[in-house]
Amino acid sequence: MKHNPGSSLLTTNKLGVITETDQHYLEAVKAFARLSYESVYVIDYKDMSFEYVSENPLFLCGYSAAEVLQLGYEFYFRQVPPQDLELLTQLNEAGFDFYAQLPVEERTLYSITYDFHLLHKNGKQILINHKLTPLFLTPEGKMWKSMCVVSLSRQQAAGNVRIYKQGSNEVWELLNGKKIWQKLVKPSLTERELEVLRLHAQGFSIDQIAEKLFVAPDTVKYYRRRIFERLEVSNVMDALSFAVGSKLI
Repeated sequence: MKHNPGSSLLTTNKLGVITETDQHYLEAVKAFARLSYESVYVIDYKDMSFEYVSENPLFLCGYSAAEVLQLGYEFYFRQVPPQDLELLTQLNEAGFDFYAQLPVEERTLYSITYDFHLLHKNGKQILINHKLTPLFLTPEGKMWKSMCVVSLSRQQAAGNVRIYKQGSNEVWELLNGKKIWQKLVKPSLTERELEVLRLHAQGFSIDQIAEKLFVAPDTVKYYRRRIFERLEVSNVMDALSFAVGSKLI
């Protein structure tokens, strides 16, 4: 039998008998989706289905939300290129291994983010960023339901797998091609650097920012260079994207 590179997506987090939850929580998920420009969907690991899919077109790949909802996990096998499906298999296994080592009472504090390609019905590929965090756990502490948020990736290649803990500066990065997590420290910015970045986000120019902060334009340029060095980026757009994604601003 030919091995499906994504087959372990269906077996890594096997669940037993579960008592169903009150479905009213989905109203909160739908409200969040209405307010966000990002795609939002909910995974139910009990039967490997999607419980909710928002109407944002980015994740839908040319299908309707109802069609993607019906497809469930089959959507990944249809719309993710083989090489990225293999990546999803690896990070899925590594992610659940990481998750199993955590104290049960802390597991809902963690989120994972990574990039992979989706294949649109028109044949074009797009690199997306995928964030996932637990919604409900089983009585044994296994992942039961999760909420996923999809946006355009700011990276140039698939991968970039990282795990974050709410309220912590610690970050874990999955080494390429391995199931090894490397612990990092989330970069930080000074209050003045954050102020410069916020003003850039509002669309102000260097001269306008200098005027607002009562400093010389060269001083603003100095702060920008410091921001780029700390965040390891080369331009303001990437700095803003990183800062927002890492919850620095």
